[in-house]
Amino acid sequence: MSADLQKLLTWLSPAFPVGAFAWSAGLETAIVSRLVHDRKTAEDWISGALLHGSVRTDAILLAHAHGSSRAPEKLLELADLCLALTPARERHAETTMTGNAFATASAAWPVDPPLDLPRPCPYPIAVGAMAGAHSIGLLDTLVAFLTATVHSQVSVAVRLVPIGQTDGLAIMAALEPEIGKLAALCQHATLDEIGSVAYGADIAQMQHETLPTRIFRS
Repeated sequence: MSADLQKLLTWLSPAFPVGAFAWSAGLETAIVSRLVHDRKTAEDWISGALLHGSVRTDAILLAHAHGSSRAPEKLLELADLCLALTPARERHAETTMTGNAFATASAAWPVDPPLDLPRPCPYPIAVGAMAGAHSIGLLDTLVAFLTATVHSQVSVAVRLVPIGQTDGLAIMAALEPEIGKLAALCQHATLDEIGSVAYGADIAQMQHETLPTRIFRS
Protein backbone atom coordinates (compact mmCIF):
# COMPACT_ATOMS: atom_id res chain seq x y z
CA MET A 1 0.00 0.00 0.00
CA SER A 2 1.23 3.49 -0.80
CA ALA A 3 0.55 4.73 2.75
CA ASP A 4 2.77 1.98 4.16
CA LEU A 5 5.52 2.82 1.68
CA GLN A 6 5.28 6.49 2.63
CA LYS A 7 5.76 5.65 6.30
CA LEU A 8 8.79 3.45 5.64
CA LEU A 9 10.38 6.04 3.37
CA THR A 10 9.90 8.69 6.05
CA TRP A 11 10.86 6.64 9.11
CA LEU A 12 14.03 5.27 7.50
CA SER A 13 15.03 8.44 5.69
CA PRO A 14 18.39 10.03 6.62
CA ALA A 15 16.32 13.10 7.51
CA PHE A 16 14.31 11.28 10.19
CA PRO A 17 15.55 12.66 13.54
CA VAL A 18 17.25 9.63 15.06
CA GLY A 19 20.84 10.84 14.61
CA ALA A 20 21.92 7.84 12.56
CA PHE A 21 24.38 10.02 10.62
CA ALA A 22 26.54 10.33 13.76
CA TRP A 23 27.39 6.63 14.01
CA SER A 24 29.66 4.42 11.88
CA ALA A 25 29.35 1.06 13.71
CA GLY A 26 33.15 0.67 13.70
CA LEU A 27 33.63 1.53 10.03
CA GLU A 28 35.56 4.67 10.96
CA THR A 29 38.10 2.49 12.79
CA ALA A 30 38.47 0.26 9.74
CA ILE A 31 39.08 3.29 7.53
CA VAL A 32 41.64 4.82 9.90
CA SER A 33 43.52 1.49 10.07
CA ARG A 34 43.39 1.19 6.25
CA LEU A 35 41.44 -2.06 6.33
CA VAL A 36 38.94 -0.14 4.25
CA HIS A 37 40.63 2.10 1.68
CA ASP A 38 38.79 1.81 -1.65
CA ARG A 39 35.54 0.72 -3.23
CA LYS A 40 36.27 -3.01 -3.06
CA THR A 41 37.31 -3.06 0.59
CA ALA A 42 34.38 -0.82 1.51
CA GLU A 43 31.94 -3.17 -0.21
CA ASP A 44 33.54 -6.21 1.42
CA TRP A 45 33.28 -4.61 4.87
CA ILE A 46 29.68 -3.51 4.48
CA SER A 47 28.53 -6.81 2.96
CA GLY A 48 30.26 -8.70 5.76
CA ALA A 49 28.35 -6.78 8.42
CA LEU A 50 25.16 -7.20 6.41
CA LEU A 51 25.36 -10.94 5.84
CA HIS A 52 27.36 -12.17 8.84
CA GLY A 53 27.35 -9.48 11.49
CA SER A 54 25.24 -7.15 13.60
CA VAL A 55 23.03 -6.03 10.71
CA ARG A 56 21.75 -9.57 10.19
CA THR A 57 21.20 -9.95 13.94
CA ASP A 58 19.26 -6.69 14.05
CA ALA A 59 17.08 -7.79 11.15
CA ILE A 60 16.09 -11.03 12.89
CA LEU A 61 15.29 -9.15 16.09
CA LEU A 62 13.27 -6.61 14.09
CA ALA A 63 11.22 -9.42 12.57
CA HIS A 64 10.34 -10.80 16.00
CA ALA A 65 9.50 -7.34 17.33
CA HIS A 66 7.22 -6.84 14.33
CA GLY A 67 5.21 -9.89 15.32
CA SER A 68 5.17 -8.92 19.00
CA SER A 69 4.19 -5.28 18.73
CA ARG A 70 1.27 -5.80 21.12
CA ALA A 71 3.18 -7.96 23.58
CA PRO A 72 5.17 -5.63 25.89
CA GLU A 73 6.76 -8.47 27.85
CA LYS A 74 8.03 -10.08 24.64
CA LEU A 75 9.36 -6.74 23.39
CA LEU A 76 11.23 -6.33 26.66
CA GLU A 77 12.79 -9.79 26.24
CA LEU A 78 13.83 -8.93 22.69
CA ALA A 79 15.30 -5.62 23.84
CA ASP A 80 17.29 -7.36 26.56
CA LEU A 81 18.59 -9.91 24.05
CA CYS A 82 19.52 -7.17 21.58
CA LEU A 83 21.48 -5.26 24.20
CA ALA A 84 23.17 -8.42 25.46
CA LEU A 85 24.46 -9.03 21.95
CA THR A 86 26.06 -5.61 21.52
CA PRO A 87 29.84 -6.11 21.43
CA ALA A 88 30.93 -2.66 22.60
CA ARG A 89 29.87 0.27 24.76
CA GLU A 90 29.54 2.57 21.76
CA ARG A 91 27.42 0.04 19.92
CA HIS A 92 25.14 -0.15 22.98
CA ALA A 93 24.83 3.65 22.95
CA GLU A 94 24.19 3.69 19.21
CA THR A 95 21.28 1.27 19.23
CA THR A 96 19.64 2.69 22.38
CA MET A 97 19.97 6.35 21.44
CA THR A 98 18.70 5.87 17.90
CA GLY A 99 15.98 3.53 19.12
CA ASN A 100 14.73 5.93 21.78
CA ALA A 101 14.84 8.78 19.25
CA PHE A 102 12.87 6.68 16.76
CA ALA A 103 10.23 5.88 19.38
CA THR A 104 9.87 9.58 20.18
CA ALA A 105 9.76 10.78 16.58
CA SER A 106 7.41 8.07 15.33
CA ALA A 107 4.85 9.07 17.95
CA ALA A 108 3.67 11.53 15.30
CA TRP A 109 1.99 8.46 13.78
CA PRO A 110 -0.12 7.35 16.77
CA VAL A 111 -1.67 3.93 17.15
CA ASP A 112 -4.54 2.90 19.40
CA PRO A 113 -3.77 1.67 21.96
CA PRO A 114 -0.36 3.38 22.16
CA LEU A 115 2.73 1.19 21.84
CA ASP A 116 4.29 0.07 25.09
CA LEU A 117 7.96 -0.01 24.16
CA PRO A 118 10.77 -0.95 26.54
CA ARG A 119 13.14 1.72 27.81
CA PRO A 120 15.79 1.82 26.62
CA CYS A 121 14.52 0.55 23.29
CA PRO A 122 17.10 -0.71 20.78
CA TYR A 123 16.63 0.62 17.27
CA PRO A 124 15.55 -2.62 15.51
CA ILE A 125 13.01 -3.31 18.25
CA ALA A 126 11.50 0.16 17.91
CA VAL A 127 11.31 -0.01 14.11
CA GLY A 128 9.90 -3.54 14.07
CA ALA A 129 7.28 -2.88 16.73
CA MET A 130 6.12 0.38 15.15
CA ALA A 131 5.82 -1.19 11.70
CA GLY A 132 3.95 -4.14 13.17
CA ALA A 133 1.55 -1.87 15.06
CA HIS A 134 0.75 -0.11 11.77
CA SER A 135 0.27 -3.46 10.00
CA ILE A 136 3.05 -2.70 7.55
CA GLY A 137 4.29 -5.85 5.82
CA LEU A 138 7.28 -7.50 7.45
CA LEU A 139 9.21 -8.17 4.25
CA ASP A 140 8.84 -4.56 3.11
CA THR A 141 9.93 -3.35 6.54
CA LEU A 142 13.02 -5.57 6.47
CA VAL A 143 13.99 -4.47 2.96
CA ALA A 144 13.61 -0.82 3.96
CA PHE A 145 15.55 -1.26 7.22
CA LEU A 146 18.41 -3.16 5.61
CA THR A 147 18.61 -0.76 2.67
CA ALA A 148 18.74 2.25 4.99
CA THR A 149 21.46 0.60 7.09
CA VAL A 150 23.60 -0.15 4.05
CA HIS A 151 23.10 3.38 2.73
CA SER A 152 24.23 4.79 6.07
CA GLN A 153 27.42 2.72 5.96
CA VAL A 154 28.09 3.70 2.36
CA SER A 155 27.69 7.33 3.35
CA VAL A 156 30.47 6.90 5.92
CA ALA A 157 32.76 5.38 3.30
CA VAL A 158 31.97 8.10 0.77
CA ARG A 159 32.95 10.78 3.27
CA LEU A 160 35.94 9.20 4.99
CA VAL A 161 37.76 6.87 2.58
CA PRO A 162 36.78 8.81 0.41
CA ILE A 163 35.43 6.71 -2.44
CA GLY A 164 33.20 9.27 -4.13
CA GLN A 165 29.51 9.20 -5.00
CA THR A 166 29.90 7.01 -8.09
CA ASP A 167 31.61 4.20 -6.20
CA GLY A 168 29.17 4.62 -3.32
CA LEU A 169 26.21 4.16 -5.63
CA ALA A 170 27.90 1.14 -7.22
CA ILE A 171 28.15 -0.48 -3.78
CA MET A 172 24.48 0.21 -3.10
CA ALA A 173 23.50 -1.34 -6.43
CA ALA A 174 25.74 -4.37 -5.93
CA LEU A 175 24.24 -5.14 -2.51
CA GLU A 176 20.58 -4.85 -3.52
CA PRO A 177 20.24 -8.58 -4.33
CA GLU A 178 21.89 -9.53 -1.02
CA ILE A 179 19.51 -7.23 0.86
CA GLY A 180 16.54 -8.93 -0.78
CA LYS A 181 17.81 -12.40 0.05
CA LEU A 182 18.59 -11.50 3.65
CA ALA A 183 15.19 -9.87 4.15
CA ALA A 184 13.47 -13.01 2.87
CA LEU A 185 15.58 -15.16 5.21
CA CYS A 186 15.14 -13.01 8.30
CA GLN A 187 11.36 -12.80 8.09
CA HIS A 188 11.20 -16.51 8.95
CA ALA A 189 14.35 -16.86 11.09
CA THR A 190 14.11 -18.02 14.69
CA LEU A 191 16.00 -16.39 17.52
CA ASP A 192 18.17 -19.50 17.64
CA GLU A 193 19.42 -18.59 14.18
CA ILE A 194 21.03 -15.41 15.45
CA GLY A 195 24.79 -15.62 15.16
CA SER A 196 27.64 -13.35 14.15
CA VAL A 197 31.06 -14.13 12.71
CA ALA A 198 31.98 -10.55 11.78
CA TYR A 199 34.68 -10.42 14.43
CA GLY A 200 36.63 -7.69 12.66
CA ALA A 201 33.64 -5.35 12.82
CA ASP A 202 33.08 -6.17 16.50
CA ILE A 203 36.71 -5.45 17.35
CA ALA A 204 36.63 -2.25 15.30
CA GLN A 205 33.69 -1.04 17.36
CA MET A 206 35.63 -1.72 20.57
CA GLN A 207 38.77 0.00 19.27
CA HIS A 208 36.86 3.08 18.18
CA GLU A 209 36.75 4.30 21.79
CA THR A 210 40.53 4.81 21.73
CA LEU A 211 40.89 6.60 18.39
CA PRO A 212 42.73 9.88 19.04
CA THR A 213 40.59 11.76 16.51
CA ARG A 214 37.01 10.73 15.84
CA ILE A 215 34.35 12.14 13.55
CA PHE A 216 31.69 9.53 14.35
CA ARG A 217 30.39 8.38 17.71
CA SER A 218 30.98 4.66 17.06
